[in-house]
Amino acid sequence: MNWLNSEAFTLFGQHIRWSDMIGNTIGLIALALGWRRSIWTWPAQFLSGVILLAAFATAHLSGSAGKQLVVIVVALWGWWQWNRGKGQAQDGSIAVRFATWRERAWLAGGAAVGTLAVGGLFTAYPTLSWDPWPDAYIFVGTIVAMYAQARGMVEFWFAWLLVDLVGVPLNFANGFAFSGFVYVLYGALVLWGMRDWWLRSRRSSQPALEGVPA
Repeated sequence: MNWLNSEAFTLFGQHIRWSDMIGNTIGLIALALGWRRSIWTWPAQFLSGVILLAAFATAHLSGSAGKQLVVIVVALWGWWQWNRGKGQAQDGSIAVRFATWRERAWLAGGAAVGTLAVGGLFTAYPTLSWDPWPDAYIFVGTIVAMYAQARGMVEFWFAWLLVDLVGVPLNFANGFAFSGFVYVLYGALVLWGMRDWWLRSRRSSQPALEGVPA
């Protein structure tokens, strides 16, 4: 499996790793499936997380590696959550909604406190991360985004967009050029998906969401 961390090719002067390319390509597929509100977004996110975990673990980016652990765990939880059979839309896909103000407060507060805690840990133990605060921000932001996605909240797209704003320059700076290029594309898909979920939330008559059917 060492070939996963070897160089695949060079693009615009940037060295592209196999693990970076394959993991992020699957991640793009997962995001597209999420936009379509398909339950298969979760196994795709799980596989992407496994591959990228191997990539980031070799680069002293504990936050980014930890992010992939979060992706793996939350993908399993999200798959179970969407399989519970509640929150079904008329077309059989996920029913989406905006979070309540209370939920938004919890998401924002959790993101702030979590980033401070993880960033402080990375700062205290520099061997865990070479970029402690951006790494912590990405790690915690991913937890918030995936939790909101599993709960069917439109706000999950906003959370991903905020993660991408830091993730793009961090990936380029640390030699994960393909991740950087893909995150730019992520941004476009996030905006598209955000618009789609936003419109669907306005058409939905259901006040809350727990999951979707198999």
